[in-house]
Order: sequence, then C-alpha cells, then structure tokens
Amino acid sequence: MNALERAKPDLPEGIRPEGEGRRRRKGPVRIAVRVVLALILIAAVAGAGGFLYFAETVASMEAPQDPKADAIVVLTGGYQRIDSAIGLLKQGAGQRLLISGVNPTTSGTQIRKLTQSSSALFECCVDMGYEAVDTIGNANETARWISDHQFRRVLVVTNNYHMPRSLLELRVSDPQTEFIAYPVVNSDLRNGNWLRQPGIVKAMLSEYLKYSLARLRAVIGARSWSGLRGDMSGLSGS
Repeated sequence: MNALERAKPDLPEGIRPEGEGRRRRKGPVRIAVRVVLALILIAAVAGAGGFLYFAETVASMEAPQDPKADAIVVLTGGYQRIDSAIGLLKQGAGQRLLISGVNPTTSGTQIRKLTQSSSALFECCVDMGYEAVDTIGNANETARWISDHQFRRVLVVTNNYHMPRSLLELRVSDPQTEFIAYPVVNSDLRNGNWLRQPGIVKAMLSEYLKYSLARLRAVIGARSWSGLRGDMSGLSGS
C-alpha cells in the first residue's frame, strides 16, 4: 500500500466521495440543457422553413384570368384592393360586391367618388360592411352576407401577402362556400429582392406569424373572438 492509498479515508458503505455525487447530479442537468437547446434549434429551423414556404406561396400567387363567381368580397386595407374589386364587378365577374371592414366614418359616396364609379352601380350592386374590425371580423361579416344572399362561389380580393390568412379565416367561418383568391400585388416578390427590403420583410414576418396563429386556432378550435363591432359593444356594456 502506497502513501496515497494510506491517506484515503475509509467511507461507510453506500457513501461516495463528494465530487462523485456532484458529477452524477450534473449529468441529468447537462442532458436536459442539451434537449432544450436541440428543441429550440429544431423550432427555429422549422419556423424559418415555414416562413420561406409561406413567402414562396405568396410570391407565386396570380390573379385568375376572366374569373367568374356569384359575388365578390374585398377586404379593406387600401384603395388599390377596392379599385380591383370594383373593376371585377364592372366586368361581370360577380353579381354583387361586399366591401368588408369599412371605417364607420367613411361613406359609400366617398368610396364611389374615389373609385370614379357610378351611383347606379353602387345603388344596385355594392354593399358596405361596417362591422368587421380585423380579418376574423371580415370572415364573419362575409359569412353573414353570403348567407343572406345564398351565394355559393365568391371571389376574395385582398393583398397577396394577406390572402392565405384571409382564405383560412373565411373557410373556418363558412366551410360550405367556395372562395376563389384574387390577389392584389403591391410588391413583386418573385425575384427575391424583397429580402433586402426591411419594410417588406417585416410585413411578411408579421403576416406569417398571424397566419401561423390562425392555423393553430383553426386546428384546436380556439376562436373565441368574432371581430365584429356589434359584439364588442355588447361586451363593453355587460
């Protein structure tokens, strides 16, 4: 027996040196940290891949040639959308037009003048929707309008980046109706140059996150908000 062995104290059975116990405790902690980091990495890769797929889907959207439907709905957010929808109505692409999500301070006459449309067209064929305050509200307002008029096939006019979420919410609110996308393109995303434009990247990321949340709500059935002014006033008064 050498001097080092003689210096080691004898420990009672079942008791290990202090350093060995500390090393054993660190093992599970290290594994847990690695698992968490791996999950974060997987989520980041999946999120990036999902965003790129979303961007490619939006970039490849094209308006159908000579579209035909029972009616047209345009989701407010810019007069270019409304101009496009009015143009479709004039071409006979649909019988009626709903402008959904109109600001309560905006009149039909103002929109008619801005789009240089006739009074006769607005009186016969254009409905103003003042109830919707967001995309869910657009979907619910549109579903009620479709039910009132018994439409079955409806053109949806909105920006290309907004179209996936709009169609998703519309189909949740009204699964029976066939919705046809008519995207309005404000920025050309096909050449990839938008990736060097922070404003467009920010808008696309924001819309992708909203779309992802909308998909999650649709899967778990967690939509508890109607997005309609009437329901908001009822809640505030209760």
